[in-house]
Amino acid sequence: CRSVPEAEKVVASLATHGLARGQDGLELYVMCEIPNNVIQVEEFAKHFDGFSIGSNDLTQLVLGVDRDSTLVADAFNERAPGVMRFIRTAIEGAHRAGRHIGSCGQAPSDYPDFAEFLIRCGIDSISLNPDSIVAITQRVHAMEQSLDAGSSSAARQPQNS
Repeated sequence: CRSVPEAEKVVASLATHGLARGQDGLELYVMCEIPNNVIQVEEFAKHFDGFSIGSNDLTQLVLGVDRDSTLVADAFNERAPGVMRFIRTAIEGAHRAGRHIGSCGQAPSDYPDFAEFLIRCGIDSISLNPDSIVAITQRVHAMEQSLDAGSSSAARQPQNS
């Protein structure tokens, strides 16, 4: 969903097919995987109940690279400062709007420090690959316990990226 007017059309189209937001508890989530979704996260939040950050696509579009191209794939880096800033901005904006925001994509499964970054930013949920669930879940649990022990809001503030 690339723009707010497109979001309005998507929501209206779903409703014409019996999928009305809020009816019978239906919640609508949208992928947050292009820069415009991040820049206008609070406007998108007026039309959706939550977001899922697609870190693979967002990385490609923030950095202008195709991770599948042998010519530029080496420049693909989910942990690049600009990508991480976009992700942090999306999380903060979704929370300001009172919306749930999760993460899907490869990065938290491949890079435990990326999963920790998401936790420090206050992400609500993280999707993981089956082969990384146990290790990353244990690491996230330990990190959350240490943050809870600090119990100050400053402990959950993201570090500069």
